[in-house]
Amino acid sequence: MNATAMQTRPEEAPQQKMIDFRTHPDAYKHWRLEIEAPVARLIMDTDENSGLFGGYELKLNSYDLGVDIELADAMQRLRFEHPEVKVVQLESGKERMFCAGANIRMLGKSPHAHKVNFCKFTNETRNGIEDASECSGIKSMSVVEGMAAGGGYELALAADWIIMADDSNAAVALPEVPLLAVLPGTGGLTRVTDKRRVRRDLADVFCTIEEGVKGQRAVDWKLVDELAAASKMKDAVAARARDLAAQSDRPDGEQGVEFQPLQREIAGDRIEYRHVTAQINRKQRTVEITIKAVAEEAPATVSEVKKQGDAFWVLAITRELDDLLLHLRCNEYELGSLIFRTEGDPELVAAYDKLLNDNADDWLIREIRHYWKRTMKRLDLTSRSLFAFVTPGSCYVGFLAEILFSVDRSYMLEGIFEEADIEQVPATIRLTESNFGAYPMCNGLSRLATRFLDDDEQMRKVEALMHQGLDAEAANDAGLLTYALDDIDWEDEVRILIEERASFSPDGLTGMEANLRFAGPETMETKIFGRLTAWQNWIFQRPNAVAEKGALQLYGTGQRADYDKKRV
Repeated sequence: MNATAMQTRPEEAPQQKMIDFRTHPDAYKHWRLEIEAPVARLIMDTDENSGLFGGYELKLNSYDLGVDIELADAMQRLRFEHPEVKVVQLESGKERMFCAGANIRMLGKSPHAHKVNFCKFTNETRNGIEDASECSGIKSMSVVEGMAAGGGYELALAADWIIMADDSNAAVALPEVPLLAVLPGTGGLTRVTDKRRVRRDLADVFCTIEEGVKGQRAVDWKLVDELAAASKMKDAVAARARDLAAQSDRPDGEQGVEFQPLQREIAGDRIEYRHVTAQINRKQRTVEITIKAVAEEAPATVSEVKKQGDAFWVLAITRELDDLLLHLRCNEYELGSLIFRTEGDPELVAAYDKLLNDNADDWLIREIRHYWKRTMKRLDLTSRSLFAFVTPGSCYVGFLAEILFSVDRSYMLEGIFEEADIEQVPATIRLTESNFGAYPMCNGLSRLATRFLDDDEQMRKVEALMHQGLDAEAANDAGLLTYALDDIDWEDEVRILIEERASFSPDGLTGMEANLRFAGPETMETKIFGRLTAWQNWIFQRPNAVAEKGALQLYGTGQRADYDKKRV
Protein backbone atom coordinates (compact mmCIF):
# COMPACT_ATOMS: atom_id res chain seq x y z
CA MET A 1 0.00 0.00 0.00
CA ASN A 2 2.88 2.34 -0.63
CA ALA A 3 2.00 5.68 -2.19
CA THR A 4 2.69 9.35 -1.94
CA ALA A 5 1.39 10.94 1.21
CA MET A 6 1.67 13.93 3.49
CA GLN A 7 1.22 14.22 7.20
CA THR A 8 -2.40 13.74 8.19
CA ARG A 9 -4.23 13.85 11.45
CA PRO A 10 -7.40 12.05 12.52
CA GLU A 11 -9.37 15.28 12.82
CA GLU A 12 -8.82 15.85 9.09
CA ALA A 13 -10.78 12.72 8.18
CA PRO A 14 -12.90 13.31 5.08
CA GLN A 15 -16.65 13.61 5.36
CA GLN A 16 -18.16 10.15 4.92
CA LYS A 17 -20.60 9.92 2.04
CA MET A 18 -22.62 7.05 0.70
CA ILE A 19 -20.38 4.77 -1.36
CA ASP A 20 -22.01 3.56 -4.57
CA PHE A 21 -20.56 0.48 -6.24
CA ARG A 22 -22.59 0.96 -9.42
CA THR A 23 -20.63 2.37 -12.33
CA HIS A 24 -20.12 2.07 -16.10
CA PRO A 25 -17.11 2.40 -18.45
CA ASP A 26 -18.49 5.71 -19.67
CA ALA A 27 -18.20 7.01 -16.10
CA TYR A 28 -14.72 5.66 -15.33
CA LYS A 29 -12.31 8.29 -14.04
CA HIS A 30 -9.26 6.10 -13.48
CA TRP A 31 -9.24 3.30 -16.05
CA ARG A 32 -9.41 3.05 -19.81
CA LEU A 33 -10.77 -0.13 -21.33
CA GLU A 34 -9.56 -0.79 -24.87
CA ILE A 35 -10.58 -3.99 -26.66
CA GLU A 36 -8.97 -5.49 -29.71
CA ALA A 37 -10.04 -9.12 -29.54
CA PRO A 38 -8.82 -11.38 -28.19
CA VAL A 39 -6.99 -8.84 -25.99
CA ALA A 40 -8.43 -6.23 -23.64
CA ARG A 41 -6.15 -3.54 -22.29
CA LEU A 42 -7.05 -2.22 -18.85
CA ILE A 43 -5.01 0.94 -18.57
CA MET A 44 -4.71 2.50 -15.12
CA ASP A 45 -4.46 6.27 -15.34
CA THR A 46 -5.83 7.68 -12.11
CA ASP A 47 -7.27 11.15 -12.01
CA GLU A 48 -5.39 12.79 -9.14
CA ASN A 49 -8.31 15.07 -8.30
CA SER A 50 -11.08 12.44 -8.39
CA GLY A 51 -10.60 10.56 -5.16
CA LEU A 52 -13.67 8.96 -3.62
CA PHE A 53 -13.41 11.45 -0.75
CA GLY A 54 -11.79 14.85 -0.54
CA GLY A 55 -8.52 15.73 1.13
CA TYR A 56 -6.02 13.69 -0.88
CA GLU A 57 -4.66 13.40 -4.41
CA LEU A 58 -4.23 10.12 -6.26
CA LYS A 59 -0.69 10.84 -7.36
CA LEU A 60 1.58 8.30 -9.06
CA ASN A 61 -1.28 5.98 -9.96
CA SER A 62 -2.11 5.44 -6.32
CA TYR A 63 -5.60 4.21 -5.67
CA ASP A 64 -8.54 4.37 -3.32
CA LEU A 65 -11.79 2.37 -3.20
CA GLY A 66 -13.21 4.31 -6.13
CA VAL A 67 -10.37 3.13 -8.37
CA ASP A 68 -10.95 -0.48 -7.38
CA ILE A 69 -14.71 -0.21 -7.89
CA GLU A 70 -14.00 0.64 -11.52
CA LEU A 71 -11.51 -2.22 -11.87
CA ALA A 72 -14.01 -4.72 -10.45
CA ASP A 73 -16.72 -3.42 -12.76
CA ALA A 74 -14.44 -3.68 -15.79
CA MET A 75 -13.53 -7.28 -15.04
CA GLN A 76 -17.18 -8.17 -14.50
CA ARG A 77 -18.18 -6.61 -17.81
CA LEU A 78 -15.38 -8.39 -19.66
CA ARG A 79 -16.69 -11.71 -18.41
CA PHE A 80 -20.28 -11.07 -19.51
CA GLU A 81 -20.22 -8.45 -22.23
CA HIS A 82 -17.12 -9.54 -24.15
CA PRO A 83 -16.87 -13.32 -24.61
CA GLU A 84 -14.39 -12.63 -27.41
CA VAL A 85 -11.81 -11.40 -24.88
CA LYS A 86 -9.33 -14.09 -23.85
CA VAL A 87 -6.52 -12.00 -22.37
CA VAL A 88 -6.49 -8.93 -20.14
CA GLN A 89 -3.40 -6.73 -20.02
CA LEU A 90 -3.07 -4.63 -16.86
CA GLU A 91 -1.05 -1.58 -17.82
CA SER A 92 -0.25 1.94 -16.68
CA GLY A 93 -1.10 5.09 -18.52
CA LYS A 94 1.60 7.05 -16.70
CA GLU A 95 5.29 7.15 -17.49
CA ARG A 96 7.81 5.54 -15.12
CA MET A 97 5.07 4.35 -12.74
CA PHE A 98 2.99 1.19 -12.88
CA CYS A 99 1.12 1.78 -9.61
CA ALA A 100 2.24 3.24 -6.28
CA GLY A 101 -0.41 1.27 -4.37
CA ALA A 102 -3.10 2.41 -2.00
CA ASN A 103 -3.04 6.13 -1.34
CA ILE A 104 -1.45 6.63 2.05
CA ARG A 105 -3.02 9.99 2.76
CA MET A 106 -6.42 8.39 2.11
CA LEU A 107 -5.60 5.61 4.56
CA GLY A 108 -4.29 8.06 7.13
CA LYS A 109 -7.50 10.11 6.95
CA SER A 110 -9.98 7.22 6.78
CA PRO A 111 -11.81 5.77 9.77
CA HIS A 112 -10.64 2.31 10.76
CA ALA A 113 -13.71 0.53 9.38
CA HIS A 114 -13.17 2.06 5.95
CA LYS A 115 -9.51 0.98 5.93
CA VAL A 116 -10.48 -2.63 6.56
CA ASN A 117 -13.42 -2.66 4.13
CA PHE A 118 -11.21 -1.08 1.49
CA CYS A 119 -8.64 -3.84 1.91
CA LYS A 120 -11.33 -6.52 1.85
CA PHE A 121 -12.77 -5.24 -1.42
CA THR A 122 -9.36 -5.02 -3.07
CA ASN A 123 -8.75 -8.61 -1.97
CA GLU A 124 -12.02 -9.70 -3.55
CA THR A 125 -11.25 -7.82 -6.76
CA ARG A 126 -7.84 -9.42 -7.15
CA ASN A 127 -9.29 -12.84 -6.37
CA GLY A 128 -11.83 -12.10 -9.09
CA ILE A 129 -9.03 -11.57 -11.62
CA GLU A 130 -7.61 -14.97 -10.67
CA ASP A 131 -11.06 -16.56 -10.77
CA ALA A 132 -11.57 -15.18 -14.29
CA SER A 133 -8.42 -17.00 -15.38
CA GLU A 134 -9.14 -20.27 -13.61
CA CYS A 135 -12.85 -20.53 -14.27
CA SER A 136 -13.65 -18.33 -17.28
CA GLY A 137 -10.60 -18.62 -19.47
CA ILE A 138 -9.72 -14.91 -19.27
CA LYS A 139 -5.97 -15.02 -18.83
CA SER A 140 -4.19 -11.97 -17.48
CA MET A 141 -0.82 -10.28 -17.75
CA SER A 142 0.67 -7.35 -15.87
CA VAL A 143 2.92 -5.09 -17.89
CA VAL A 144 5.19 -3.37 -15.36
CA GLU A 145 6.97 -0.33 -16.75
CA GLY A 146 8.16 1.74 -13.83
CA MET A 147 7.61 1.10 -10.12
CA ALA A 148 5.01 -1.36 -8.85
CA ALA A 149 5.00 -0.73 -5.12
CA GLY A 150 2.85 -2.10 -2.30
CA GLY A 151 -0.70 -2.51 -3.51
CA GLY A 152 0.56 -1.79 -7.02
CA TYR A 153 2.67 -4.93 -6.94
CA GLU A 154 -0.21 -6.77 -5.28
CA LEU A 155 -2.32 -5.83 -8.30
CA ALA A 156 0.38 -7.17 -10.62
CA LEU A 157 0.53 -10.37 -8.56
CA ALA A 158 -3.09 -11.15 -9.38
CA ALA A 159 -2.19 -11.74 -13.03
CA ASP A 160 -1.09 -15.05 -14.54
CA TRP A 161 2.09 -13.49 -15.92
CA ILE A 162 4.20 -10.47 -14.98
CA ILE A 163 6.45 -8.94 -17.62
CA MET A 164 8.69 -6.13 -16.41
CA ALA A 165 10.83 -3.60 -18.25
CA ASP A 166 14.54 -4.30 -17.98
CA ASP A 167 15.71 -0.79 -17.13
CA SER A 168 16.69 1.38 -14.19
CA ASN A 169 13.13 2.56 -13.51
CA ALA A 170 11.10 -0.63 -13.28
CA ALA A 171 11.00 -2.46 -9.95
CA VAL A 172 8.62 -4.35 -7.70
CA ALA A 173 8.36 -3.68 -3.97
CA LEU A 174 6.34 -4.46 -0.86
CA PRO A 175 7.62 -1.71 1.46
CA GLU A 176 4.73 -1.59 3.93
CA VAL A 177 6.71 -2.98 6.87
CA PRO A 178 9.70 -0.58 6.70
CA LEU A 179 7.69 2.47 5.65
CA LEU A 180 4.23 2.21 7.19
CA ALA A 181 4.37 -0.23 10.11
CA VAL A 182 1.62 -2.30 8.46
CA LEU A 183 1.82 -5.30 6.12
CA PRO A 184 1.07 -6.15 2.49
CA GLY A 185 -2.40 -7.27 3.46
CA THR A 186 -4.24 -7.22 0.14
CA GLY A 187 -2.76 -10.58 -0.72
CA GLY A 188 0.84 -9.48 -1.17
CA LEU A 189 2.51 -11.75 1.37
CA THR A 190 0.33 -14.72 0.51
CA ARG A 191 0.73 -14.47 -3.25
CA VAL A 192 4.48 -14.05 -2.98
CA THR A 193 4.85 -17.31 -1.06
CA ASP A 194 1.86 -19.44 -2.06
CA LYS A 195 1.31 -18.38 -5.67
CA ARG A 196 4.76 -17.39 -6.91
CA ARG A 197 6.61 -19.80 -4.59
CA VAL A 198 9.19 -17.24 -3.53
CA ARG A 199 11.54 -18.69 -0.94
CA ARG A 200 10.71 -17.61 2.59
CA ASP A 201 14.12 -16.09 3.31
CA LEU A 202 14.15 -14.17 0.03
CA ALA A 203 10.61 -12.99 0.73
CA ASP A 204 11.80 -11.72 4.11
CA VAL A 205 14.50 -9.67 2.41
CA PHE A 206 12.10 -8.44 -0.26
CA CYS A 207 9.48 -7.26 2.25
CA THR A 208 11.97 -5.28 4.34
CA ILE A 209 13.69 -3.19 1.69
CA GLU A 210 12.12 0.07 0.62
CA GLU A 211 13.56 0.33 -2.87
CA GLY A 212 12.32 -3.04 -4.10
CA VAL A 213 13.90 -5.46 -6.56
CA LYS A 214 14.51 -4.98 -10.28
CA GLY A 215 16.08 -6.67 -13.29
CA GLN A 216 17.36 -10.24 -13.33
CA ARG A 217 17.17 -10.54 -9.56
CA ALA A 218 13.39 -10.08 -9.74
CA VAL A 219 13.21 -13.00 -12.19
CA ASP A 220 15.65 -15.13 -10.20
CA TRP A 221 13.63 -14.61 -7.04
CA LYS A 222 10.39 -15.45 -8.94
CA LEU A 223 8.94 -12.01 -8.26
CA VAL A 224 8.28 -11.52 -11.98
CA ASP A 225 8.20 -13.93 -14.91
CA GLU A 226 9.91 -12.10 -17.74
CA LEU A 227 12.07 -9.10 -18.56
CA ALA A 228 11.98 -7.10 -21.77
CA ALA A 229 14.08 -4.19 -22.96
CA ALA A 230 12.08 -1.04 -23.54
CA SER A 231 12.68 -1.27 -27.28
CA LYS A 232 11.31 -4.81 -27.36
CA MET A 233 8.51 -4.49 -24.79
CA LYS A 234 5.68 -4.10 -27.32
CA ASP A 235 6.69 -7.22 -29.23
CA ALA A 236 7.27 -9.20 -26.04
CA VAL A 237 3.83 -8.27 -24.70
CA ALA A 238 2.15 -9.21 -27.99
CA ALA A 239 3.92 -12.58 -28.07
CA ARG A 240 2.96 -13.37 -24.50
CA ALA A 241 -0.65 -12.33 -25.17
CA ARG A 242 -0.79 -14.81 -28.06
CA ASP A 243 0.52 -17.57 -25.81
CA LEU A 244 -2.01 -16.79 -23.11
CA ALA A 245 -4.90 -16.53 -25.58
CA ALA A 246 -4.06 -20.01 -26.83
CA GLN A 247 -4.70 -21.32 -23.31
CA SER A 248 -8.22 -19.86 -23.20
CA ASP A 249 -11.46 -21.71 -23.90
CA ARG A 250 -13.49 -18.52 -24.36
CA PRO A 251 -15.85 -18.82 -27.35
CA ASP A 252 -15.49 -17.15 -30.70
CA GLY A 253 -18.46 -15.57 -32.44
CA GLU A 254 -20.71 -15.27 -29.37
CA GLN A 255 -22.70 -12.16 -28.50
CA GLY A 256 -22.17 -10.81 -25.02
CA VAL A 257 -24.80 -9.79 -22.48
CA GLU A 258 -24.76 -6.08 -21.78
CA PHE A 259 -25.23 -4.98 -18.19
CA GLN A 260 -27.90 -2.30 -17.95
CA PRO A 261 -27.71 0.19 -15.06
CA LEU A 262 -28.75 -1.55 -11.87
CA GLN A 263 -32.00 -0.06 -10.56
CA ARG A 264 -32.11 0.54 -6.81
CA GLU A 265 -34.34 2.70 -4.67
CA ILE A 266 -33.51 3.71 -1.12
CA ALA A 267 -36.47 5.15 0.75
CA GLY A 268 -35.90 5.66 4.45
CA ASP A 269 -35.00 2.30 5.94
CA ARG A 270 -36.02 0.26 2.90
CA ILE A 271 -33.74 -0.67 0.00
CA GLU A 272 -35.52 -2.07 -3.01
CA TYR A 273 -34.36 -3.68 -6.23
CA ARG A 274 -36.58 -5.55 -8.67
CA HIS A 275 -36.20 -8.95 -6.98
CA VAL A 276 -34.34 -8.22 -3.73
CA THR A 277 -35.50 -6.02 -0.87
CA ALA A 278 -33.89 -5.07 2.41
CA GLN A 279 -35.82 -3.76 5.40
CA ILE A 280 -33.72 -2.10 8.09
CA ASN A 281 -34.62 -2.10 11.77
CA ARG A 282 -32.19 0.32 13.38
CA LYS A 283 -33.42 -0.29 16.90
CA GLN A 284 -32.71 -4.02 16.60
CA ARG A 285 -29.69 -3.37 14.34
CA THR A 286 -30.96 -5.88 11.79
CA VAL A 287 -31.54 -6.02 8.05
CA GLU A 288 -34.17 -8.41 6.73
CA ILE A 289 -33.23 -9.38 3.17
CA THR A 290 -35.87 -11.01 0.99
CA ILE A 291 -35.07 -12.63 -2.36
CA LYS A 292 -38.17 -13.08 -4.51
CA ALA A 293 -38.59 -15.67 -7.23
CA VAL A 294 -40.16 -14.65 -10.50
CA ALA A 295 -43.60 -15.92 -11.48
CA GLU A 296 -42.48 -16.77 -15.03
CA GLU A 297 -41.39 -20.22 -16.11
CA ALA A 298 -37.69 -20.78 -16.61
CA PRO A 299 -36.47 -20.38 -20.20
CA ALA A 300 -36.53 -23.65 -22.12
CA THR A 301 -33.19 -23.07 -23.82
CA VAL A 302 -29.93 -21.20 -23.36
CA SER A 303 -30.81 -19.17 -26.43
CA GLU A 304 -33.80 -17.79 -24.56
CA VAL A 305 -31.58 -16.96 -21.60
CA LYS A 306 -29.33 -14.97 -23.89
CA LYS A 307 -32.31 -13.10 -25.32
CA GLN A 308 -33.33 -12.10 -21.79
CA GLY A 309 -29.81 -10.83 -21.14
CA ASP A 310 -29.21 -9.30 -17.74
CA ALA A 311 -32.96 -9.54 -17.01
CA PHE A 312 -32.60 -13.33 -16.68
CA TRP A 313 -33.80 -13.88 -13.12
CA VAL A 314 -30.76 -15.69 -11.70
CA LEU A 315 -28.35 -13.12 -13.13
CA ALA A 316 -30.59 -10.28 -11.97
CA ILE A 317 -30.82 -11.43 -8.35
CA THR A 318 -27.09 -12.09 -8.28
CA ARG A 319 -26.30 -8.53 -9.36
CA GLU A 320 -28.81 -7.14 -6.88
CA LEU A 321 -27.65 -9.20 -3.91
CA ASP A 322 -24.00 -8.48 -4.68
CA ASP A 323 -24.66 -4.74 -4.77
CA LEU A 324 -26.72 -4.89 -1.58
CA LEU A 325 -24.01 -6.73 0.37
CA LEU A 326 -21.43 -4.14 -0.68
CA HIS A 327 -23.76 -1.25 0.12
CA LEU A 328 -24.45 -2.58 3.62
CA ARG A 329 -20.79 -3.35 4.23
CA CYS A 330 -19.54 0.15 3.48
CA ASN A 331 -22.50 2.37 4.37
CA GLU A 332 -24.26 0.72 7.32
CA TYR A 333 -21.65 -0.17 9.94
CA GLU A 334 -24.03 -0.50 12.91
CA LEU A 335 -26.45 -3.00 11.41
CA GLY A 336 -25.07 -6.16 12.97
CA SER A 337 -27.36 -8.95 11.76
CA LEU A 338 -28.55 -9.90 8.27
CA ILE A 339 -31.68 -12.07 8.18
CA PHE A 340 -32.42 -13.87 4.92
CA ARG A 341 -35.81 -14.92 3.59
CA THR A 342 -36.93 -16.20 0.21
CA GLU A 343 -40.36 -15.95 -1.40
CA GLY A 344 -41.71 -17.83 -4.38
CA ASP A 345 -42.71 -21.11 -5.95
CA PRO A 346 -40.11 -23.83 -5.22
CA GLU A 347 -41.00 -25.57 -8.48
CA LEU A 348 -40.11 -22.49 -10.52
CA VAL A 349 -36.80 -22.11 -8.68
CA ALA A 350 -36.08 -25.80 -9.24
CA ALA A 351 -36.57 -25.30 -12.98
CA TYR A 352 -34.11 -22.40 -13.04
CA ASP A 353 -31.66 -24.43 -10.99
CA LYS A 354 -31.95 -27.35 -13.42
CA LEU A 355 -31.35 -25.00 -16.34
CA LEU A 356 -28.09 -23.85 -14.75
CA ASN A 357 -26.90 -27.38 -14.01
CA ASP A 358 -27.88 -28.88 -17.37
CA ASN A 359 -26.10 -26.16 -19.35
CA ALA A 360 -23.04 -25.58 -17.19
CA ASP A 361 -20.72 -25.89 -20.23
CA ASP A 362 -22.26 -22.91 -22.03
CA TRP A 363 -20.08 -19.83 -21.61
CA LEU A 364 -22.88 -17.56 -20.35
CA ILE A 365 -24.38 -20.09 -17.94
CA ARG A 366 -20.86 -20.74 -16.69
CA GLU A 367 -20.41 -17.03 -16.00
CA ILE A 368 -23.74 -16.78 -14.18
CA ARG A 369 -22.88 -19.75 -11.97
CA HIS A 370 -19.46 -18.30 -11.15
CA TYR A 371 -21.00 -14.92 -10.39
CA TRP A 372 -23.36 -16.58 -7.90
CA LYS A 373 -20.35 -18.43 -6.47
CA ARG A 374 -18.46 -15.16 -5.96
CA THR A 375 -21.51 -13.49 -4.42
CA MET A 376 -21.91 -16.38 -1.97
CA LYS A 377 -18.25 -15.98 -1.09
CA ARG A 378 -18.89 -12.28 -0.49
CA LEU A 379 -21.68 -13.35 1.87
CA ASP A 380 -19.39 -15.82 3.64
CA LEU A 381 -16.88 -13.02 4.17
CA THR A 382 -19.41 -10.51 5.49
CA SER A 383 -18.53 -9.41 9.02
CA ARG A 384 -22.14 -9.49 10.19
CA SER A 385 -24.14 -12.16 11.97
CA LEU A 386 -26.01 -14.11 9.30
CA PHE A 387 -29.34 -15.86 9.83
CA ALA A 388 -31.89 -17.51 7.55
CA PHE A 389 -35.58 -18.08 8.27
CA VAL A 390 -37.54 -20.77 6.45
CA THR A 391 -41.27 -20.14 6.66
CA PRO A 392 -44.35 -20.79 4.49
CA GLY A 393 -43.77 -19.28 1.07
CA SER A 394 -39.99 -19.87 1.14
CA CYS A 395 -38.19 -21.30 -1.89
CA TYR A 396 -34.80 -22.50 -0.70
CA VAL A 397 -34.03 -24.80 -3.62
CA GLY A 398 -30.67 -25.69 -5.15
CA PHE A 399 -28.46 -22.63 -5.62
CA LEU A 400 -30.76 -20.53 -3.35
CA ALA A 401 -30.39 -23.16 -0.62
CA GLU A 402 -26.70 -22.27 -0.51
CA ILE A 403 -27.75 -19.30 1.61
CA LEU A 404 -28.91 -21.71 4.33
CA PHE A 405 -25.43 -23.22 4.56
CA SER A 406 -23.63 -19.90 4.41
CA VAL A 407 -25.40 -18.32 7.38
CA ASP A 408 -24.40 -18.78 11.02
CA ARG A 409 -27.81 -20.15 12.06
CA SER A 410 -30.94 -21.29 10.23
CA TYR A 411 -34.46 -21.49 11.74
CA MET A 412 -37.34 -23.34 10.08
CA LEU A 413 -41.01 -23.31 11.04
CA GLU A 414 -42.75 -26.62 11.60
CA GLY A 415 -46.02 -26.40 9.70
CA ILE A 416 -47.73 -23.02 9.41
CA PHE A 417 -48.48 -19.92 11.48
CA GLU A 418 -51.85 -20.88 12.93
CA GLU A 419 -53.24 -17.37 13.35
CA ALA A 420 -52.17 -16.03 9.95
CA ASP A 421 -55.05 -14.71 7.85
CA ILE A 422 -53.63 -15.95 4.54
CA GLU A 423 -53.51 -19.40 3.03
CA GLN A 424 -50.23 -21.16 3.79
CA VAL A 425 -48.34 -24.24 2.72
CA PRO A 426 -45.66 -25.64 5.04
CA ALA A 427 -42.18 -24.74 3.84
CA THR A 428 -39.71 -27.25 2.44
CA ILE A 429 -36.02 -27.27 1.56
CA ARG A 430 -34.80 -28.97 -1.60
CA LEU A 431 -31.22 -29.99 -2.29
CA THR A 432 -29.92 -30.45 -5.84
CA GLU A 433 -26.60 -31.01 -7.57
CA SER A 434 -25.94 -27.31 -6.94
CA ASN A 435 -25.27 -28.01 -3.27
CA PHE A 436 -22.51 -30.54 -3.82
CA GLY A 437 -19.62 -28.59 -5.32
CA ALA A 438 -20.96 -26.15 -7.90
CA TYR A 439 -20.46 -23.13 -5.61
CA PRO A 440 -17.37 -23.79 -3.44
CA MET A 441 -16.32 -21.63 -0.52
CA CYS A 442 -12.91 -20.00 -0.17
CA ASN A 443 -11.63 -23.25 1.36
CA GLY A 444 -12.36 -25.11 -1.87
CA LEU A 445 -15.15 -27.19 -0.33
CA SER A 446 -18.89 -27.02 -0.80
CA ARG A 447 -20.83 -25.51 2.07
CA LEU A 448 -22.32 -28.89 2.90
CA ALA A 449 -18.88 -30.52 2.91
CA THR A 450 -17.71 -27.77 5.25
CA ARG A 451 -20.80 -28.29 7.41
CA PHE A 452 -20.21 -32.04 7.68
CA LEU A 453 -16.43 -31.87 7.64
CA ASP A 454 -14.83 -35.31 7.06
CA ASP A 455 -18.17 -37.02 7.76
CA ASP A 456 -18.53 -39.03 4.57
CA GLU A 457 -21.41 -41.09 5.91
CA GLN A 458 -23.50 -38.01 6.68
CA MET A 459 -22.68 -36.54 3.27
CA ARG A 460 -23.91 -39.74 1.60
CA LYS A 461 -27.13 -39.57 3.58
CA VAL A 462 -27.69 -35.95 2.64
CA GLU A 463 -26.86 -36.58 -1.01
CA ALA A 464 -29.50 -39.29 -1.07
CA LEU A 465 -32.10 -36.63 -0.18
CA MET A 466 -31.53 -34.64 -3.38
CA HIS A 467 -34.65 -33.40 -5.23
CA GLN A 468 -36.91 -34.15 -2.27
CA GLY A 469 -38.99 -31.49 -0.58
CA LEU A 470 -37.76 -31.77 3.02
CA ASP A 471 -40.09 -30.46 5.70
CA ALA A 472 -38.79 -29.06 8.98
CA GLU A 473 -38.57 -32.44 10.71
CA ALA A 474 -36.76 -34.11 7.82
CA ALA A 475 -34.41 -31.20 7.28
CA ASN A 476 -33.59 -31.03 10.98
CA ASP A 477 -32.98 -34.78 11.15
CA ALA A 478 -30.57 -34.44 8.22
CA GLY A 479 -28.59 -31.75 10.04
CA LEU A 480 -29.53 -29.04 7.55
CA LEU A 481 -30.97 -26.67 10.17
CA THR A 482 -29.96 -25.15 13.46
CA TYR A 483 -33.50 -25.30 14.88
CA ALA A 484 -36.92 -26.47 13.76
CA LEU A 485 -39.53 -24.51 15.75
CA ASP A 486 -43.28 -24.76 16.08
CA ASP A 487 -45.65 -21.81 15.84
CA ILE A 488 -45.83 -21.41 19.61
CA ASP A 489 -42.07 -20.99 20.07
CA TRP A 490 -41.20 -19.14 16.86
CA GLU A 491 -41.75 -15.53 17.94
CA ASP A 492 -39.96 -15.86 21.28
CA GLU A 493 -37.00 -17.76 19.87
CA VAL A 494 -36.47 -15.26 17.07
CA ARG A 495 -36.77 -12.33 19.49
CA ILE A 496 -34.22 -13.87 21.87
CA LEU A 497 -31.84 -14.56 18.98
CA ILE A 498 -31.92 -10.96 17.77
CA GLU A 499 -31.72 -9.38 21.22
CA GLU A 500 -28.91 -11.65 22.34
CA ARG A 501 -26.86 -10.99 19.22
CA ALA A 502 -27.27 -7.23 19.60
CA SER A 503 -25.96 -7.43 23.18
CA PHE A 504 -22.61 -9.00 22.26
CA SER A 505 -19.42 -7.16 21.31
CA PRO A 506 -19.30 -6.71 17.52
CA ASP A 507 -15.54 -7.32 17.62
CA GLY A 508 -15.93 -10.61 19.44
CA LEU A 509 -18.68 -11.70 17.07
CA THR A 510 -16.66 -10.84 13.97
CA GLY A 511 -13.73 -12.89 15.22
CA MET A 512 -15.91 -15.82 16.26
CA GLU A 513 -17.94 -15.94 13.07
CA ALA A 514 -14.97 -15.61 10.74
CA ASN A 515 -13.23 -18.49 12.48
CA LEU A 516 -16.26 -20.76 12.53
CA ARG A 517 -17.24 -20.23 8.89
CA PHE A 518 -14.06 -21.63 7.39
CA ALA A 519 -13.48 -25.09 8.75
CA GLY A 520 -11.35 -27.47 6.75
CA PRO A 521 -8.33 -26.91 4.51
CA GLU A 522 -6.46 -23.66 4.29
CA THR A 523 -6.14 -22.11 0.84
CA MET A 524 -4.63 -18.91 -0.48
CA GLU A 525 -8.06 -17.27 -0.17
CA THR A 526 -8.66 -18.34 3.43
CA LYS A 527 -5.19 -17.13 4.35
CA ILE A 528 -5.84 -13.74 2.81
CA PHE A 529 -9.24 -13.23 4.39
CA GLY A 530 -9.11 -15.27 7.57
CA ARG A 531 -5.58 -14.49 8.61
CA LEU A 532 -4.10 -11.47 6.90
CA THR A 533 -7.25 -9.40 7.08
CA ALA A 534 -7.51 -10.18 10.79
CA TRP A 535 -3.89 -9.12 11.30
CA GLN A 536 -4.51 -5.99 9.29
CA ASN A 537 -7.60 -5.23 11.37
CA TRP A 538 -5.39 -5.32 14.46
CA ILE A 539 -2.31 -3.61 13.01
CA PHE A 540 -4.37 -0.76 11.59
CA GLN A 541 -5.32 0.19 15.16
CA ARG A 542 -1.87 -0.06 16.69
CA PRO A 543 -0.12 3.18 17.73
CA ASN A 544 3.01 2.22 15.79
CA ALA A 545 0.97 2.68 12.61
CA VAL A 546 -1.81 5.17 13.33
CA ALA A 547 -0.84 7.25 16.36
CA GLU A 548 0.17 10.88 15.88
CA LYS A 549 3.81 9.77 15.70
CA GLY A 550 3.03 6.48 13.95
CA ALA A 551 4.45 5.55 10.57
CA LEU A 552 1.19 5.86 8.66
CA GLN A 553 0.70 9.40 9.91
CA LEU A 554 4.28 10.59 9.40
CA TYR A 555 4.94 8.99 6.02
CA GLY A 556 6.10 11.60 3.54
CA THR A 557 7.01 14.22 6.15
CA GLY A 558 10.66 13.28 6.55
CA GLN A 559 10.10 12.50 10.24
CA ARG A 560 10.79 9.05 11.67
CA ALA A 561 8.04 7.17 13.45
CA ASP A 562 8.31 6.68 17.21
CA TYR A 563 7.77 2.95 17.75
CA ASP A 564 6.76 1.16 20.92
CA LYS A 565 9.38 -1.58 20.80
CA LYS A 566 7.51 -4.20 22.79
CA ARG A 567 6.61 -7.33 20.83
CA VAL A 568 2.99 -8.38 21.33
